[in-house]
Amino acid sequence: MSEGPSNPVANKPIHPGLQFLILSGLLIGTIIIGQLIAVIIISARFGPNILNAVLKFDLSTQQAHTSLWILQFTGTTLPILITPIIFVYRVVKAEPNEYLKNNFQFPGLLLAGSFLTMMLAVPLIEYLGIQNQHFNLPKWMIEDEDTLSRANDAMMQMNNIGDMIFDLLFIGLLTALVEEVLFRGCMQTVFINWMKNPHVAIWITAILFSAFHMEFLGFIPRLFLGLLFGYFTYWSGSVWPSILAHFVNNGTIVVWTFLFQKKIITQDPNVPQMFNNTGYIISFAATLLFFAIYWYISTKWYNRHHGEELD
Repeated sequence: MSEGPSNPVANKPIHPGLQFLILSGLLIGTIIIGQLIAVIIISARFGPNILNAVLKFDLSTQQAHTSLWILQFTGTTLPILITPIIFVYRVVKAEPNEYLKNNFQFPGLLLAGSFLTMMLAVPLIEYLGIQNQHFNLPKWMIEDEDTLSRANDAMMQMNNIGDMIFDLLFIGLLTALVEEVLFRGCMQTVFINWMKNPHVAIWITAILFSAFHMEFLGFIPRLFLGLLFGYFTYWSGSVWPSILAHFVNNGTIVVWTFLFQKKIITQDPNVPQMFNNTGYIISFAATLLFFAIYWYISTKWYNRHHGEELD
């Protein structure tokens, strides 16, 4: 018996605009579910008093501190990891690498390039952060910033080398991994397919990436980081250079904070200005140079393997 005609509507790919809405809805939905699960776990394990303390960011007890990590992992990190997996395998049903960009098919020098670019960009990121401080933000943004700052300070409180390694793996590596797969893998690909202009797509993704963190006193430097990560991924065709760069950024803060807390160094990482104007200028020039070198290596490799120009 012959099969009936295929349904062209059923086979029609989902428009990238609708993909973005679905991806955003999935992210919001998984975060809400994750937060609810975290609340249930904390309540069942430690009781309602500890839960209330965590929600008020009263982290004076070890149970509250542990509960904050449960809330962070179950309510934020895990949903960010799950969202792109559901999106790729259940929504667009595409080849995973098309949206996750998890391949290693790129020149190894690009890892060194992303690492060096991030290290050289430290003073420039600081300068952008100082300029961001001059913005007149609404009161509610300032209050939200203070709340998030207290939570971050609690998670960055490290008593020994084991705590530092834990923070380095969780805040540094795991956060870099899940955020890059979501934003530079899935979301940036959706916008490239939608806008047909990779530069516009990278900028939009970087803006959404910075806004997602809800830390508006650091919006501009995080936007800049999002642009670096976006181009690292687009030019290499893989998220791994951007994951490394993201890890270097987060991991440097973790190690620096630990060394300061242990009085091994005297420079407070929260001090708003550690470099001078000369340092900013050198950082800008060096970052631009290594960024250009990264582009050059990527372009030559892409042209050689694909026989066409990379934007």
